[in-house]
Amino acid sequence: MNKRKWVVDLRDDERAELQGLLRKGKASARRLTRARVLLLAAEDRPDDDVAEVLHSSRSTVERIRRRFVEQGLDAALNERPRPGAAPKLDERGQATLIALACSNPPEGRTCRTMQLLANELVVRRVVGSISDEAVRRTLKNGLKPWLQEHWCIPEVSPAFVAAMEDVLDLYAEPYDPDRPVVGFDERPLQLLAETRMPLAAAPGRVRRIDYEYRRNGTGNVFTTIEPLAGWQHVEVTERRTMLDFAQQMRWLVDVAYPDAQVIRVVLDNLNTHTTASLYAAFPAPEARRMARKLEFHHTPKHGSWLNVAECELAVLSSQCLNRRLPDLASVRSEVVAWERQRNSDRPTVKWHFTTTQARRKLTHLYPNPTQ
Repeated sequence: MNKRKWVVDLRDDERAELQGLLRKGKASARRLTRARVLLLAAEDRPDDDVAEVLHSSRSTVERIRRRFVEQGLDAALNERPRPGAAPKLDERGQATLIALACSNPPEGRTCRTMQLLANELVVRRVVGSISDEAVRRTLKNGLKPWLQEHWCIPEVSPAFVAAMEDVLDLYAEPYDPDRPVVGFDERPLQLLAETRMPLAAAPGRVRRIDYEYRRNGTGNVFTTIEPLAGWQHVEVTERRTMLDFAQQMRWLVDVAYPDAQVIRVVLDNLNTHTTASLYAAFPAPEARRMARKLEFHHTPKHGSWLNVAECELAVLSSQCLNRRLPDLASVRSEVVAWERQRNSDRPTVKWHFTTTQARRKLTHLYPNPTQ
């Protein structure tokens, strides 16, 4: 009887709006559920059938139909929240909770949990009693005291700003084959072998690997990328010493860019990334020959995110190296195949962050010299 009383009759524009809402899928779960209820109810389906399909209750379906008929589509989609219990903490209590959540954890604990925060509020007599769930709901500003992030925290200094603007100006220059700009970076690699054969994926079951593995030592991956040309090269080595770095620079000078006037290399501040490495590996005349052709531009300390090669290393890691590889031969084989496909795609990199934007958005990194 209720079904006949509150009949859902959708206009074409209302039906299109509901279907678009579901197609995008960006609304809240409750709003999407209400949209599905209205679409199914418009097909003249009984409330019990709609509730069973959507894993909801018959009363919910009936309430949404009634609000649509009496108040319209917006009211049915944006149902008013039901009144709940009064907040456990007043404004003073909420301010105390936020201050506690931002403070250092007590001795012997790595972080503050919801239960620790609840206990502290009781000890400080902010509230007589409170549950950890009430604390979690109160921290509705997104504060999560049990989490921490590893972050590059740069220091405000003229050295940081000078190196940053040098690299940004370099990226802003147009492509010049006689003066190429390349990024250079490396990362360590742990060699891991399986102790038991993995189980292949099957319908309804993901691929399974055993938690146990065998360590087979370490290696290193050098990456060179010319962002504007869409070209990159990866070299797998046993180590990353001064001699290894010097060999990479000789490859750049004699093989990759034999006809270039100067090769401008962006790299981080690792102690091997200096001209001195060339003199440690080669006779002085040979080292000087290469040094004349190389121009090193170092990123700021704790600012290696400015190195475009670090972006390429992240792609290499996620697409190729994020698995167990037992030895350097296996790594080289996989990296060669990845590099061949990567270069065939020629993915160029256009660095959009400029010096002008840095001066506007990163003012906190700029020193304030005395006048």
